[in-house]
Amino acid sequence: MSSDTSMAWKSDRIGSALRGENPSVLRRMTTGFAVIGDVQFLPGYCVLLVDDPGVQRLSDLSKERRLQFLSDMDQLGEAVERACRRVDPAFRRVNLEILGNTDAFLHAHVWPRYEWEPSDVVGVPVWLYPRERWSDDRFALGPQHDAIRASIGAELDRMRGSGP
Repeated sequence: MSSDTSMAWKSDRIGSALRGENPSVLRRMTTGFAVIGDVQFLPGYCVLLVDDPGVQRLSDLSKERRLQFLSDMDQLGEAVERACRRVDPAFRRVNLEILGNTDAFLHAHVWPRYEWEPSDVVGVPVWLYPRERWSDDRFALGPQHDAIRASIGAELDRMRGSGP
């Protein structure tokens, strides 16, 4: 996934998900898509993308869809928690965030947190991690994350009653 063509989906994450062209999609949810994050310095990081690129904030949704989006976020958070706890005994918790300061579409971040995190960032928001963590190729999403991807997807399936 390194050529310009193979990365084109990043400029239209929701549209590419709707077209089945977004390789980061884990599962279709009721109001959007569960995707694995581009960076994995905290293994298991995921994002819930709303399925309508015109929706900029939670309050743009009807009350019913708003509650369903929050339910989807809860399900993704629980799936990440279960998968990460199984994969890494140093798993501590999941942080859920709806920020919307950079990307103009509604999305929710699901950040697993671990005991092994550096002491200067373990108790602060993920956004305060050093900038180099966000761009270091060692943490870029790749085949080394296939196991955690599969585990999170399987947890989503189990919670929705469509898995083993």
